[in-house]
Amino acid sequence: MRKFLLIILCFLIAGIAVSQQTTKELRKELKDKAIKEARKEARNMEKDGWTVAPGSIPLSKVLENTWMKQVAEDENGNVRYIYADGNAVAETKSAAEMQALELGKLQLAGLIQTNMSSLISANIGNAQLSTQDAASVTEIVQSAKNIIAMELGYVDPSFKLYKNIGKDKIEVQVRLFYDTKQALDIAKKIVRQEVKDKLKLNEEKLEKLMGIN
Repeated sequence: MRKFLLIILCFLIAGIAVSQQTTKELRKELKDKAIKEARKEARNMEKDGWTVAPGSIPLSKVLENTWMKQVAEDENGNVRYIYADGNAVAETKSAAEMQALELGKLQLAGLIQTNMSSLISANIGNAQLSTQDAASVTEIVQSAKNIIAMELGYVDPSFKLYKNIGKDKIEVQVRLFYDTKQALDIAKKIVRQEVKDKLKLNEEKLEKLMGIN
């Protein structure tokens, strides 16, 4: 019996070692691919006139870091970040930056709203809402985009890229990332309060609607 247990233990240890080695190899492969893709994309963008701000890390490194964030996963294997782009053209760099950031944040809020809508749709049956209440909840979620955008506050962009357009205009491109779980928590808080205020649902139904029960 003791010998049998030792054999099992050896197999378990070997399995863990192989798993760790595989994970390490996958991470290296992912990083290598990120570097390769980033360098390729950077060359194309530089040819097209895109630059980074003075003092920033090279464009290829900016894109590499961004690519890695796009494929990052949390401890459960889910996508860790949602992300959105913003693009604007203006006569000054500051004006173009402001517009690009605002557009990016609205797009981000739209993605969060879409995720929240999927969650609510899946839970409406569990909450046992009437047809009228269900329609009202759906309407509340669909109108929550601007409130979500305000609740996000300032979102630090993963990158800001610049391109001169003619003699007197500049184009700015930004990419914004937000933690998926944190974003959904913000949306839940907003929708929950709106539903509670407008429909007067009891706590049990609210909990089921938010997917807590």
